[in-house]
Parts: sequence; structure tokens; C-alpha cells
Amino acid sequence: MQPKILLEKNQFDVKIKRLCHQLIEAHNDFSDTVIIGLQPRGIFLAKRIQKELQSILKNKNIHCGTLDITFHRDDFRTKELIPNPTNIDFTIEDKNVVLVDDVLFTGRTIRAGLDAMLAFGRPKDVELLVLVDRRLSRHVPIQAKYIGITIDSIASQNVKVEWMETDGKDKITLFDK
Repeated sequence: MQPKILLEKNQFDVKIKRLCHQLIEAHNDFSDTVIIGLQPRGIFLAKRIQKELQSILKNKNIHCGTLDITFHRDDFRTKELIPNPTNIDFTIEDKNVVLVDDVLFTGRTIRAGLDAMLAFGRPKDVELLVLVDRRLSRHVPIQAKYIGITIDSIASQNVKVEWMETDGKDKITLFDK
């Protein structure tokens, strides 16, 4: 199968704006809500969401952190994994947390994120926001509340999310492994 482009720059931006408006409908001014991006690639989406929300709401006080899940993964002993920095300089105790990742596939990364997040307190509520939901291959019963796009793909396919910050362009591609 030839690589299939799922989203390019303009569509990428529209999806992020739509996700932000959905978040505003649910969380108003974000006074009781924080955003946490999962390392390594969920942080790009989390920071974009934060920046867009600040622009829409004219509120510079939207908390956004980054969370490393390396040692909470169920496969950390079988792979050579490199820890990433965690930066959560605010409390999540009794807050609504929007956990952010780029792609939801098996759900195992999100499960690890939930475990890692609890070291920082007990949130009032946790919601999941993802840019791409690969809905057919869950290993863990996890579902996103906010989704950029949903695709049906098989295990032998990969989804590659490219970010302007690291790859020089915003693009999502589906391809065979």
C-alpha cells in the first residue's frame, strides 16, 4: 500500500481549533482544568492546544505540563527506552485533567500515563484528547473523549504524525510497516 496522507497543514490546524472549541464548551475558562501532554510526542499537541486556547480565551493562565511515562510502561524492561523530562509545576489535586497524546492505538501508553499522573495527586476528573484514534486494536479499555480524526487501520500499518517543531511540517500519514 502506498502511504496515505490523512491530514496536512491546513486540515491539521482546523482539527486543533475544533478540539479547542470542544474543550471550551466543557471547561469554560480553564480555571479548574489543566492539560498534560504525554512524552514524547503528545507534548507537541498539548502545547498547540494550550497556545490556541490562550489565543481564543485571551487567558495566559492555562496550565500545561509534560509527563514522562517511561518507567510506568509494561514493556520498559524489554525495550531500550530513554526517559524524557516531566514538567508539572502546578497541582492536579481536585482538578480536571485533560491528558493529551498524538495517537491512541492499543491504549497501553495511556494506561501508563494514568499511572504516572497519580504520583502528582488525585484529580477530580481525567479526560483523554488525541489527534488520531486508531479504534480497532485496543488492548486496554480506554476511549478518548476528544478526537481529531478516527481511522480504521490494521496492526500491520503505522500512523506517523509529523510536527513542525521536530519534523519541519505538520502532517499525518498512514503506511504499511
